[in-house]
Amino acid sequence: MKRRTFIASLAGVLAWPIAAWAQRADRVQRIGVLLTGDENGPEQKLRLSALTQALAALGWTDGRTVRMDVRGGRSDTNRIRALAQELVGLQPDIIVTGGLPATVAVRRETPTIPIVFMNVGDPSAGGIVPRLDRPSENITGFAMLESSLGGKWLQLLSEITPGLKRAAVMFSPDTAPDAWRFVASLETAAQSLKIAPIVAPVRSEAEIETAVIALGREPGRGLVVIPGAFLSVHRASITSAAARNNVPAVYSGPQFVRDGGLLSYGPEPVDTLRLADYVNRILRGAKPSELPVQLPTKFKMAVNLKTAEALGLTVPQSILLSADEVIQ
Repeated sequence: MKRRTFIASLAGVLAWPIAAWAQRADRVQRIGVLLTGDENGPEQKLRLSALTQALAALGWTDGRTVRMDVRGGRSDTNRIRALAQELVGLQPDIIVTGGLPATVAVRRETPTIPIVFMNVGDPSAGGIVPRLDRPSENITGFAMLESSLGGKWLQLLSEITPGLKRAAVMFSPDTAPDAWRFVASLETAAQSLKIAPIVAPVRSEAEIETAVIALGREPGRGLVVIPGAFLSVHRASITSAAARNNVPAVYSGPQFVRDGGLLSYGPEPVDTLRLADYVNRILRGAKPSELPVQLPTKFKMAVNLKTAEALGLTVPQSILLSADEVIQ
């Protein structure tokens, strides 16, 4: 009798995950999305559309089997915190976050709802996960950058700017609190390159303008722009200020170069298929702690020859041969 009871109990335990999944599959799953930037921006809308299509290919059709609630913080930390509370209050099955501020805000609001982040520079330095290979119970995702890139950006700036003597490193403390890791890497490289680093935190367009104007008065100057939502939103202001003040600058993404910036080097955006795969696996029962944080696998360089000519610079052959995108 005891043996029969044991077998019946064991059968119930084994059947539970299947029954639980069937119960979940009977209802519409809810996906919250919180972006640090503007959800209506052209790049964000393109990525969200790609994510929707990738999820549909995995059986998650928006409006039928899943519902997506999308919010954008527009680089406003107070707005980001309020939207994080709002999304968590909706009790979604999973939350996708874009950028460190959005990820930190959601992380503070819930220790249980699964979170998949993207476009976070250094999740360990940002305090998001203790280890990349074994993230915490409810969060995993995709890192965008490695701190050693700070030195790489300065090296590229010195290659394209002969006689570089001082380089300002611009970042937004509010939307890129992990920027100090890149600054530290840049300062280490500056010692060997004999370049004086200048730390330039900015919080407004006026501060961007002031910093670039001051830099333009210095001989042998250059600028490294650390990635972050605030500076991405204001990239047109940065590239135009650099052009007006004759300041060579290196950026992390090709969007800056397409807007008139000189040179960029950085990872490709998060592969939407990989992001959708993580979301799909978690919706089907996987734990975030079982999915390691993934690092970027591909890096791309872009250079604007028109901008180089306006600055009186000759782009080295080594950069031309390495560039994935050359804007005439």
